[in-house]
Amino acid sequence: MDLTGKIAIVTGGATGIGKGIVEKLSSLGATVVINYNSSIDASKKLVDELRSKGGVAECIQANVSKFDEAQNLVNFAVEKFGRVDILVNNAGITKDNLIMRMDENDFDQVIEVNLKGTWNMAKHASKVMMKQRSGKIINIASVVALMGNAGQSNYVASKAGVIGLTKSLARELSKRNITVNAVAPGFIKTKMTDVLDEKIVEQIANNIPLARMGEASDIANAVAFLASDLSDYITGQVLNVDGGLVMY
Repeated sequence: MDLTGKIAIVTGGATGIGKGIVEKLSSLGATVVINYNSSIDASKKLVDELRSKGGVAECIQANVSKFDEAQNLVNFAVEKFGRVDILVNNAGITKDNLIMRMDENDFDQVIEVNLKGTWNMAKHASKVMMKQRSGKIINIASVVALMGNAGQSNYVASKAGVIGLTKSLARELSKRNITVNAVAPGFIKTKMTDVLDEKIVEQIANNIPLARMGEASDIANAVAFLASDLSDYITGQVLNVDGGLVMY
């Protein structure tokens, strides 16, 4: 896989899975625009790390759930590098609770960031890609969108929406040589899962056929494939990266 000369935007790219994606795309030669909302220090540190390795990277603050801020993010990439070849919609939040305890605001915020944010970025980036007559859009969904999860009605609904959005956009944009796919992570090791009790981690692993949680690099590798020329005949698909947790 060679992404030399490609311009990529990764939303929520400063930490966790997003950081893994940024590092992978950069290692394959892509110029990466790292979006963050609040992780300014982590973003600047990542840019410095990539540049020290010979990579080209920039970071910019934007709340992708805001239509105009998403537009500014895409404009920044175009003004800086002239085009957008790859968009990875990774930015997302969780506000878990059982429905009887979940505040309306917690539902709305998760939908706004995870689903509306993905739509905002795809809308603005697709305009650029349509003029180029080429582009790759990769949306980060979740296996819970396929199986449901108690206490995550807001998050599951948002990610199920992302999957539906992915398929619709794949049909709309295909005539302009733009592919749209989704990656659905399973249980992935991040700072959020590092705080879990070992017994809980063991219980999770027992439900996974490969008997382990995934790494951010596992998601990054799948994204890199979908961003590369090797996936040119793949669109409208959901690639589960979950150790076999969901099979259908």
